[in-house]
Amino acid sequence: MSGPECCSNPPNLSSSSGSGSVTQLGGLKAYVSASSNSKQAILLISDVYGYESPNLRKLADKVANAGFYAVVPDFMHGEPYDPDNADKPLPVWLSIHNTDRGFEDAKPVIAALKSQGITTVGAAGFCWGAKVVVELAKSALIQAAVLLHPSLTSLDDVKEVKVPMALLGAEVDKHSPPELMRQFGEILISTKVKSFVKIFPGVAHGWAVRYKAEDEFAVKSAEEAHQDMLDWFLAHME
Repeated sequence: MSGPECCSNPPNLSSSSGSGSVTQLGGLKAYVSASSNSKQAILLISDVYGYESPNLRKLADKVANAGFYAVVPDFMHGEPYDPDNADKPLPVWLSIHNTDRGFEDAKPVIAALKSQGITTVGAAGFCWGAKVVVELAKSALIQAAVLLHPSLTSLDDVKEVKVPMALLGAEVDKHSPPELMRQFGEILISTKVKSFVKIFPGVAHGWAVRYKAEDEFAVKSAEEAHQDMLDWFLAHME
């Protein structure tokens, strides 16, 4: 996941957003937006820009409004990727904040949710976060998964997925081009895992969370992806 495509459009973090709150969960800070008395949780695992993204928090609120307990953990431990930090270019940053660490960090978060009475957990991952979701899906630590413009994920990874998975891709994406997304889907079919693949025309990597509010087409495409994500969880969370 290198080059300008994945990291050229960082979110604007200048203003807080969302109707939820930040709390401690499983040893991490997490933005939580919860439907009252929900027993079903959805983890939203961010891209390299971290859990403070206003668009991601707005999505968490939307997930909560659909009846879920929405959680956006800070898997970056307070240090999201900063393209202006010359001391930590992306390869160096990724060596510290790698997806294996994200997977391990997710385990106590899920355990904490279960200790609070959550019965089922789904997870959606964006770019970097999608690889963490794949690892959770391989280990069956979640009940349903959605990948949105994933990166760092291989064909071999997908062969080990054990839970229903939706794949939402961009027409323009070097990290997960449409053909690779379709191959992922073919693998899931061959392994008899419930799956759904959709390629969104006219959008690029990151569109689902790094859209600009003034771009009507981008917003519409992102909202369509969000609804597809919600529909998947509503259909496959038991």
